[in-house]
Amino acid sequence: MNVSRAALLVSALLCLVGAGCDSDIRAPRTGSASPESAGASADQKDGATGAGVPGVGMNVLAAGGDFSPPSEDDIPDGPFGDVIRRGRDIFLDTPANAGEFVGNGLSCVNCHMDAGRVADAAPLWGAYGLYPVYRSKNGRVNNFEERLQGCFEYSMNGRAPERGGEVLTALESYAFWMATGAPVGVKLKGAGYPKGETPGLEPDLVRGKQVFDDNCALCHGADGQGQQVAGRNVFPPLWGPQSYNWGAGMHSLDNAAAFIRANMPLGRGGTLDLQQSWDVAMFMNSHERPQDPRFTGDVIETRAKFHDDPNSLYGREIGGRLLGSEPAR
Repeated sequence: MNVSRAALLVSALLCLVGAGCDSDIRAPRTGSASPESAGASADQKDGATGAGVPGVGMNVLAAGGDFSPPSEDDIPDGPFGDVIRRGRDIFLDTPANAGEFVGNGLSCVNCHMDAGRVADAAPLWGAYGLYPVYRSKNGRVNNFEERLQGCFEYSMNGRAPERGGEVLTALESYAFWMATGAPVGVKLKGAGYPKGETPGLEPDLVRGKQVFDDNCALCHGADGQGQQVAGRNVFPPLWGPQSYNWGAGMHSLDNAAAFIRANMPLGRGGTLDLQQSWDVAMFMNSHERPQDPRFTGDVIETRAKFHDDPNSLYGREIGGRLLGSEPAR
């Protein structure tokens, strides 16, 4: 049996036994994802070796097991290494390196921590091999470039860079390199955010504010607007005009609570319990933020069309305010 066929069978068996495939619909793929859009082919000596083939690169211990991305010291020399480094720089400081596409104060690294390396913080190595994938958010199969475009439109409240352009090519190349050795079509342990659990009590604003005051305000400020040094966010704003908009995935309570529980407070991830994480996510997302780019002109209609989910506070009345109906401030 050849490597490609074996990889396909491993992925299929893992899905059948419930080892991590989620409800998104993915086309089965095997072999190596091509970095040709970055100006290199998979067999070039200066570039991408073996990403997508289980065992090749030896960064993955077992399909669905713990994965270790390559070290920055392993970024190759030559043209492909240059574009990987460019992607890393955009990822770490997006306003400085792709500012024409950013509409707020956020960078990719704010939600994908440690340069996209950390498990349970939506690491790049856990995302790359799962595309193309059907996304209910826009009702069609998306490739990785289209997914990146959505990050700019929603999380960064900006506009989508052009497909095939320098910015998306660099970011995709960085993600491709980060996934060296990872199997394709398998949801790796630590990919995404660790969702699934819900607390015993409904999330509560009063409890959430207390969690925020005790654990979050030191870094993000009592007003949730983050902290800056030399005009750059050291700690990102959590709501208001410089935060993610109502279409971003982080506006959803389950996403925000999972991210917070695994990663916050910074350096002390895992110290908040399940209830605290949901309560503070409720508090954070009960504030106004930039409008959803898909806004139809009517908040209730927009909620019915795009936010018909108990985890979305958009279009719900909280504290006497209809969220989504006022300018972020």
